[in-house]
Amino acid sequence: MSHLSAPSQLRFEHRTDSGPVLGIGTATPRLSWQVPSADAGYEQSAYEVEITRATTQIYPVESRDQVLVPWPGDPLASRESAQVRIRVRGDGDWSEWSEPATVEAGLLGADDWTARFVSAREIAAVGSPAPLLRGVVQLPEGVTRARLYSTAHGIYLPEVNGERVGDDELAPGWTTYEQRLRYQTYDVTDLVRSGENTLEFLVGNGWYRGRLGFHGKNSLYGDRLAVLAQLEVTTADGEVQVFGSDGTWTAHETAIVADDLYDGQRTDLRRSLGSATPVDVLDADLTLLVAPDGPPVRVTDVLPAVEITTSPTGKTLVDFGQNVVGRIRLTVRGGAEGDEIVVRHAEVLEDGELGVRPLRTAKATDSYLLAGPDAVTLDSPLTFHGFRYAEVTGVQNLRAEDLEAVVINSDLRRTGWFESSDELLNRFHDNVVWGMRGNFVDVPTDCPQRDERLGWTGDIQVFSPTASFLFDTAGFLTNWLADLAAEQQKDGSVPFVVPDILRQPGPATAAWGDAATIVPWVIYERTGDSGVLARQLPSMRAWVDRMVDLAGSDLLWTGGFQFGDWLDPTAPPDNPFRAKADPDVLATAHLARSAQVVAQAAEVVGDAELAREYGELAARVRQAFVAEYATEGGRVLSDAATNYALALQWELLPTEEQRRRAGERLADLVRTAGFRISTGFVGTPLMTDALADSGHPDLAYRLLLQTGCPSWLYAVTMGATTVWERWDSMLPDGSINPGQMTSFNHYALGAVADWMHRRVAGLAPGDPGYRTIVVRPLLTSQLTSAAARHLTPYGEAAVSWSRSGDQVRLSVTVPVGSQAQVQVPGESAPISVGHGTHEWTAADPYAATLPLQADASIRQLMDHQPTWDAIVVAAREKDIVTDDAELAARLERYLDQPAGQLVEAISPRGFSPSAEALQAELDGLLNP
Repeated sequence: MSHLSAPSQLRFEHRTDSGPVLGIGTATPRLSWQVPSADAGYEQSAYEVEITRATTQIYPVESRDQVLVPWPGDPLASRESAQVRIRVRGDGDWSEWSEPATVEAGLLGADDWTARFVSAREIAAVGSPAPLLRGVVQLPEGVTRARLYSTAHGIYLPEVNGERVGDDELAPGWTTYEQRLRYQTYDVTDLVRSGENTLEFLVGNGWYRGRLGFHGKNSLYGDRLAVLAQLEVTTADGEVQVFGSDGTWTAHETAIVADDLYDGQRTDLRRSLGSATPVDVLDADLTLLVAPDGPPVRVTDVLPAVEITTSPTGKTLVDFGQNVVGRIRLTVRGGAEGDEIVVRHAEVLEDGELGVRPLRTAKATDSYLLAGPDAVTLDSPLTFHGFRYAEVTGVQNLRAEDLEAVVINSDLRRTGWFESSDELLNRFHDNVVWGMRGNFVDVPTDCPQRDERLGWTGDIQVFSPTASFLFDTAGFLTNWLADLAAEQQKDGSVPFVVPDILRQPGPATAAWGDAATIVPWVIYERTGDSGVLARQLPSMRAWVDRMVDLAGSDLLWTGGFQFGDWLDPTAPPDNPFRAKADPDVLATAHLARSAQVVAQAAEVVGDAELAREYGELAARVRQAFVAEYATEGGRVLSDAATNYALALQWELLPTEEQRRRAGERLADLVRTAGFRISTGFVGTPLMTDALADSGHPDLAYRLLLQTGCPSWLYAVTMGATTVWERWDSMLPDGSINPGQMTSFNHYALGAVADWMHRRVAGLAPGDPGYRTIVVRPLLTSQLTSAAARHLTPYGEAAVSWSRSGDQVRLSVTVPVGSQAQVQVPGESAPISVGHGTHEWTAADPYAATLPLQADASIRQLMDHQPTWDAIVVAAREKDIVTDDAELAARLERYLDQPAGQLVEAISPRGFSPSAEALQAELDGLLNP
């Protein structure tokens, strides 16, 4: 008997709500679903959509598609709710119907709003206590449905009749407020009652009026906090009544006497709610209101304090064991009226004290004035901090159980996991996840702790593939891209940060501006959403056209400002611009890449003429690049690892011989750097792919698993629990990097996790949205196992491999609706498989460690890790070098020499009394 389960996980657009989807911002939401199980060989041939509103209608569709399919019925009206069910068919009978899912449209037009923004008239000036705005409404009997639509200039916490509404934090979030302001939709049916009802909104400065950026500015969007609230109730007879914020509302001062996202919140618990003062009705543009595409910021974790210690200067320090983003909730008892409690936050300790220098001017301090001895729980919901440690003053006999870290971030659905046999690598992956969580607080920020916290375009451009694997970021990033397009300047320039609070004229820099093209393409690749390409294509084209203008007729983008390969580890701490990679080479390479992406996007959306135009442009830029910056022998100008990596990965070198020689040169640069990383933000995501694809997978692993500084795992060995901004944000002696700009929670350098998912574990997207999965694990002698799983749009896909004895075992799980191309170790061609779990056993190519050949070169010796490690130990013991990096650097000009001449190369005879002893050890290794 055939088996086909009912569809499940019915979704509307990119919303991930666990219950009814309220307030969706389109009248025709696209539909997606999964089929949990089906007979082998099943392929969907048709589906039916049942939509129930006033009546029930069924829409049959002949199609294999099940991800983001068009809404088949009449458009939803504002506020309209519909129940949807799906069933599918292969070549036999229909499945059962899915469980019903509910979608409800938000307020789709400005005319749907009768409420108006209201703002305190006499209180709530800049620097004043946070206001509470209050409205009172009389509701009839028999309310069957109640919706609150609301937003603010500032951030707000809503209550109805004294009960918290929803669980959003920092609502309405941060958008480019002059062009787009999100509103929220809440179901408040259970909170309202017949008769008098009170609506209250506590309003904080947030991003709207608080301090933003490193120039110390505030009130960038306006100097008046305001609320827009519309309560709509439906009674049993179907009548709808609408109540909106208006001039009858009142404003009251609260006990929160100061609040700022950078500096923290100060609360005077001795203050009672102030008396009623009038409000003004503001003439705000309601056409700017939009519904959310992604989830709100919420409390996503609560962590207990791990340890309380006393610093060398007598301060009380609390360690939460994990660098997080949020705030500290503290319970105190027994204090006197007027006692002050102060909580300072920081990510690290230095010399046993709170390390606050990386915060720059951000105070990151919450303080409270107590009203008396009664037990009270202290919280500061109008701010957030990045911290692992806290310094608490004013509390006697502080106990660990009195504190907890309240973790906040955009409530993204976790979709990706990785593990391996290397515990340091696993911890690094955990650090990437925590770093992403801490920096995805409504916008993808660079860091969450200092006086910055901005949506830097370059960071998310390189990290978006990793982000899209780990979490369902489609709605989150779609919203951010709408802001990017809104902020884009008329000449196509893309701001360095989005939302753009720097507001510089003509901001155009490679890799940063390319977020306009790369991020939409990544969303399409990972979700199959061609709609985002259609929507963003004008923005994508505008950015490429701007680059062409800057490049001129020769199509070489030279001169002018560039961030370049930002934070290349060879750049001095006080000048991160001084990367080794020539910025002109890097800029022109990005022009070629983004032009190609625009061509591909145009092809996807069906614009053949545009695809041809930008495809030809990309080809001309590649020709200009190789003519100006590459030799026939495969050298690339500035001889920097980053420029070789991008030339290889973006197909900028036309001949096979150039690519081969460039790959060999890149490998030599890795060797002579002591297998340490030598790239910044731009080159780092490309390095392991470039090495592996050019025939040097073992070097890619040497780079990945290196623990010396600089490397990905160095921070892990130093106790990091997130990814750092600099490779050496903390120096080996435990001191903080002396540079003015140092963060211990930056996700950009964690972009290598995408390679870990795709190549270490071997789980990669083939066709957009994982309709085809590419399984091609890159085995290594340095790991005995690796695994990844990902919740694709079709369901869970998983890959795991393990080495034991002389065999490799490979397991692959493919969801219904997908297929996989599996490269089994030892097989010459990939094997195509359908849904289900498949397993293979093959010979382990790393079962035996091959000895170093007697006629090996120094290069080959370096690649033979056991021999290299032994030589490093011996050279250090004999004080010839301080570490492996120094040894490798000395060998730069001798890689082709015989291995037996290594000692002569690093310490010519007569210059070191230990050379002969080292030579004896080398001879023993080469001639066992």
